[in-house]
Amino acid sequence: MRRRYLTAVAFAVSIGVVAALLTGTASAANDPGAAKANSRWLATKLKPDGTLENPNGGALPDHGLMLDVLFAMYASGDGAKAEPIMKFLDDEGHASDYFTWDGLVPGLGYDKIVVGGSLAKTLVAAQVSGRDPRNFDGYDLVAETHAAIMRTGPDKGRISDYSKDPKLADAVSNDANTFGQGLGVIGLAAAGENDRIAIDRLLTQQCSEGYFRLIFEDIPTKETGDHVTPDGHKISTCDEGKPLDLSPTDGDATGLALSALLAARQAGATGLDAPIAKTVSWLKANQTSGGGWGGGVGTEAPNTNSTGMIVQALADAGGADAAVDKGVRYLKSAQANAAADSGTKLAGELGAIAYNPAAYEAARTSGISGVDTWIRAGAQASLGLSQVGFYALAKGDTQPPTSGAPAPTTTTITTSATPPPQPKKAGTPRASTVVRPPAAIVTPDTATPAARLGAYLANRLTDGDHVEVTEDGKTYVDYDATADVVLALRALDQQPDSVARASQFLVKPEAVQAYAHGAPYEQGEASYAGPLAKLVLVAEFAKADVAGQLRSDLVKLRGTDGKFTDTGSFADADETVERHAWAVLATAADPGPAVELLLSRQCADGTFPKHLDTAECGSGDLAATAAAVTALAARPHTDAAPPSRRPDGWSARRVSAFVSAVSALGVRPTGEGMVTGEGGEPDIALSAAVAAARQTAGLDASGTARSLGELVQADGGLAKGAAGETDFPTSLAAAQGVAGRSWLSAADSPLSPAIRLPLTEANPSGAPVLAAEQSGSPPSWLVWGLAGLAVLLLLTVIALVFVLLRFTKKKGATP
Repeated sequence: MRRRYLTAVAFAVSIGVVAALLTGTASAANDPGAAKANSRWLATKLKPDGTLENPNGGALPDHGLMLDVLFAMYASGDGAKAEPIMKFLDDEGHASDYFTWDGLVPGLGYDKIVVGGSLAKTLVAAQVSGRDPRNFDGYDLVAETHAAIMRTGPDKGRISDYSKDPKLADAVSNDANTFGQGLGVIGLAAAGENDRIAIDRLLTQQCSEGYFRLIFEDIPTKETGDHVTPDGHKISTCDEGKPLDLSPTDGDATGLALSALLAARQAGATGLDAPIAKTVSWLKANQTSGGGWGGGVGTEAPNTNSTGMIVQALADAGGADAAVDKGVRYLKSAQANAAADSGTKLAGELGAIAYNPAAYEAARTSGISGVDTWIRAGAQASLGLSQVGFYALAKGDTQPPTSGAPAPTTTTITTSATPPPQPKKAGTPRASTVVRPPAAIVTPDTATPAARLGAYLANRLTDGDHVEVTEDGKTYVDYDATADVVLALRALDQQPDSVARASQFLVKPEAVQAYAHGAPYEQGEASYAGPLAKLVLVAEFAKADVAGQLRSDLVKLRGTDGKFTDTGSFADADETVERHAWAVLATAADPGPAVELLLSRQCADGTFPKHLDTAECGSGDLAATAAAVTALAARPHTDAAPPSRRPDGWSARRVSAFVSAVSALGVRPTGEGMVTGEGGEPDIALSAAVAAARQTAGLDASGTARSLGELVQADGGLAKGAAGETDFPTSLAAAQGVAGRSWLSAADSPLSPAIRLPLTEANPSGAPVLAAEQSGSPPSWLVWGLAGLAVLLLLTVIALVFVLLRFTKKKGATP
């Protein structure tokens, strides 16, 4: 038992993770400068190949500690310093040495044995570094993490150590613990793929007092069922283990679990408010008088390693500013700094953080002894100084909160400054439009393309909450562009403060009246379907009470034929499929005949026309098709994963139309996921729209994300063509493509995809599966044909070799 705890503690000290969602409330005294100083010191400890020696010996480096250092560097904004680590793990193919047994016992099939916690940590590291988590060292880490979650049996829901090869199953002892569980929850949340059974299994590790224990402990039971082992044991809950002394308190596990719950909630998981609040309360109550926290068994005394993890989580949770400030002071009291240490033995180690203040004081006179401990302590302590949540870190948002920043102000725009609605997408900025931005939001150069684009779009919000345009010397509010910015930032999962403020601006009564009802320019009652639909979605994202009334106003515009007809002098006479798609999305819970109307307009090749009044067509418009696919795929939000067979309530016609439309979207993109124009130049807006629709259907859009990410310019925006000046409308349209997903899949989205392609089972309706070109699988006849040809060629080669040998022997015997 003691050995198991010590093993878990060693993993805990090397875990280096913390985090959660950005709530916009964390304003306790972070110190980015101190965090950067530690990153600079950590960088000097890396070998040229990016590795760190394992203090336990052996041929393998300390992969876990290397990832801890990577997390600290990215949190401080110095992610470039961690590139040697990623080169070693990904480019040179050593990551699998960490999360499988192949590195320990190479060449014997032990690459089939997976270490769940290490796998989950590698997934998070790939996300933090901006690498492709679906192709990291040749592995799809997202899929591998899902696979490591047991779906049945005593370990159901547990991110486990297991063998893919049944013959090696007896060699594996499942020692996966709360750290691995929390990391897996964070990684899947950042991937937009919350796995509820893993979240629920994590919650079983929380005791009623609010803390989390580290070890999944077995207890004897008389219960029956597949959760019971053949010898009559089950994995206990935290409370069930307490009478047997199996549930000691653990500050490290509690801090990481809090980060995981916050990440899952940010990614859309529900029912976590109470466990989060209970965890925060326990941590606040168990802070020592000196400001620090201890870990678990063997590390109970206050230390910077545990304190950094807990401070970071509490800062993200909010509501614990006093505890966070006190914790930061504790961390800094153990850090070498120029002011205090210029004449001491730490003068050459500025930025280093000791395991506790006592160790720091001793090192000032005798120097650092046990550098490995300083590296481990500093990597996690630094996260408490940066206070960048791990969920935000995995999303590329490395901008730490600003201590003591004043609350943003909101300027109310009167309706007299609102331009009259226009038939075609009122107020969308044109290339000649002057857009007046607010004070700049700064994003580090090392941030991901999504983070940089998010900062660029947020900077286009005047006063931080709306887009303005200037035409003919007059300045107007562009409500439509403001709504588009909100949805774009939702897709990117960036700038939560800007999203909240712009959403609040849009759902104010005066904004609703101006945008959706044409005030003050309409002389009588008026309602516009397009604006109402976008307002419904913005309001539902923000959980605003006005959403119901907005939807009711929208439904009033829907006729018995399913068409949404504007009223008023400025009614939209140019009824497009895209406009209709927005209305279908906003009424997804009860679309009435609107879906059938959309289906009736599909063209012969599976695409959809640009205009809804096109009754028959041979080929349509890709942008309209992308909009139609998104509308057809939507259902009210649910945590259930989309099925790969016909959803309940879907007609065979809808399935067939959906599959053929998605197939049509795959015709034009290049191998890099881009749609090109007639001249071969990339069409950024269309590429993004197609990628978002395909992702909604369950297909991979990472190629488009990479390609568009490379086009993000220095200021965070994108040019209209392959090069040139940054263009706001193009940048806005590119957001879903840069994100590699639709806003439909974003955290807190009011909608969820209803189906995932390719279809893997035959439908009762006989609806077709996605074409082989889309799924990436060649047709079976081609596979068998090539296999037969290969066998035939092999037999021919063998025959020729045999004949040649016979001929050679005869020639050698001739006198």
